[in-house]
Amino acid sequence: MERQDHRGTDGDGRPAGWPGEPVYLDYNATTPVDTRVAEAARPYWDQWFGNPSSDHAYGERPRQAVARARNQVAALIGAAAGEIVFTGSGSEADQLAIRGAVLAGLRATPGGTPQVITQVTEHPAVLACCEALERWHGAQVTRLPVDASGLVDPEAVTDALARQARARGPAVVSVMLANNETGAMQPVGPIADAAHEHGALLHVDAAQAAGKTSIDVTALGADLLTVVGHKMYAPKGVAALYVRAGTALEPVIYGGGQERGLRAGTENVALITALGAAADLARYDLACGSESRLAGLRDRLHGRLAAALPGRVGLNGPPGHRLPNTLNVSIAGLHGYELLAAAPGVAASTGSACHSGQHAPSPVLTAMGLDETRVMAAIRLSAGRWTTEADIDAAADQLADAAIRLAEAAGRPTAPTTLGGMAPPDQEARHGPAPRREDHR
Repeated sequence: MERQDHRGTDGDGRPAGWPGEPVYLDYNATTPVDTRVAEAARPYWDQWFGNPSSDHAYGERPRQAVARARNQVAALIGAAAGEIVFTGSGSEADQLAIRGAVLAGLRATPGGTPQVITQVTEHPAVLACCEALERWHGAQVTRLPVDASGLVDPEAVTDALARQARARGPAVVSVMLANNETGAMQPVGPIADAAHEHGALLHVDAAQAAGKTSIDVTALGADLLTVVGHKMYAPKGVAALYVRAGTALEPVIYGGGQERGLRAGTENVALITALGAAADLARYDLACGSESRLAGLRDRLHGRLAAALPGRVGLNGPPGHRLPNTLNVSIAGLHGYELLAAAPGVAASTGSACHSGQHAPSPVLTAMGLDETRVMAAIRLSAGRWTTEADIDAAADQLADAAIRLAEAAGRPTAPTTLGGMAPPDQEARHGPAPRREDHR
């Protein structure tokens, strides 16, 4: 494919004044705005400020920009332009998909009981929406467990839909394509088959996957799919929902009929343009091999940590089918938040939540059956567009040095050890994660 001219004078799109220190390995949390994306959006803040719904000249350029962005986002995921609905966030897109499908289904079958199938490691935007549907609309929500790699069994989806033996009412299955903490990629194809066999719609939250790995909505079997701007080098505050042609939804925001009546409000043309430009760049990067480049960096980081801390580094999540940029590991003998605090030259995250100085275990890793010691030792390292091998080496060295210092200061062994079912890295590479004890589920 030919690349559209996004480069301008900014080369690879690295933001002006990019500090380079600390090493940024938190691309799963958010990405910097690519300068080519910002450049594409800039005219719509001032020069082309018009309302795209206006019939006069000031509305023409904004209207064209929205249409172009719709085509660009559609091309990234193998959809038609008319199947793309712009929203203000991924959380809004998830709610439009799940709540929208349930309420539209209830409108078609008054008095029916909606069924929603999801899984325990979904993003809070999905889980909270399901809880609200339980409270306000009497939905029967099934939250499926995951295995030790964080994956849902498609047979469990089939069983859940069959077990409910619903009389009347809509059914929706919502499963993320890739987990934000571990990078685990769900078997969406077989899940789609199970959903459609029972007349259910499938929503896929692809917030973390879009732009990092190739997506084709037809091959996935998705009826609804979420794409988020700030996860792929666009600004925060813009996202999109793929809505398969013929899929009925109830709006979340009512009003003037924008976005085919599914999302009212005058379009934010600048942010929509930014999302389109980001999608176009992501499609080009994928065509040029960005997946393999990121996977190489991820594996280089894992290898250097394992070599520097023999026997202490355990992979959390599947060793194979996961996001190319994401490495979630536990390092025996310490807490993840302590390690990151002791390595200020690395910007990364843990899966734990901190409330009033107290750190709670990650619900995702806990649901995978990992014991609390291993969960609290976890860190998530996620690479991105401007991560280099030098960054990876520097980060690995700083993290390893910090782990050794912390162990020595606490009088803990720095020699090889295992922790809570943590397999040595070479064992995980050959056989996958070590078995988890039943009482840890």
